[in-house]
Amino acid sequence: MSTGLIIAIVIAALILLALFMLVGRKGRERKHETRRHEAREIAREAELGRAEADKTRAEADAQSAEARRQDALARERQAQADDQHREARERHIEAAKRHPDMDEKEAAEQYDREHAAGAGATGATTAGGGEAVQHYEHTETPDEERERRFERNEQGEVVRDEEHQEPRR
Repeated sequence: MSTGLIIAIVIAALILLALFMLVGRKGRERKHETRRHEAREIAREAELGRAEADKTRAEADAQSAEARRQDALARERQAQADDQHREARERHIEAAKRHPDMDEKEAAEQYDREHAAGAGATGATTAGGGEAVQHYEHTETPDEERERRFERNEQGEVVRDEEHQEPRR
């Protein structure tokens, strides 16, 4: 073989090698650009997901705050109702003290018997035809759940009082 032919073959091989490298680089660049594009899309979707999660968390926080506000309002109203009930009982007993034909203790017991059934609006139930009254209270705070059950006999005395507390998770 002639030297010129060998040089031509070597030059052709180098040109082919350069072309293969150039094609390979272009292919890698296209592949990398495709991956960059996919990564940008995934990052955009992740950002949208994070924004949706933030929105959901904000809505949950708002609902939680509203629930706490409602709970506080309900407890405040319950306390007002208890105060009003206590005042009415005291006025009833005071009226019995002043009445010449009434016994103060009997009037208090009668008032308690008659109005214990009225506590049904706050979760009390009457058992045995009005003889005993069972009360149920359920309170939830951000830290704990609390249940309380107590029962009064026909004289208005507490005969059972149970309370359960459980920390919230």
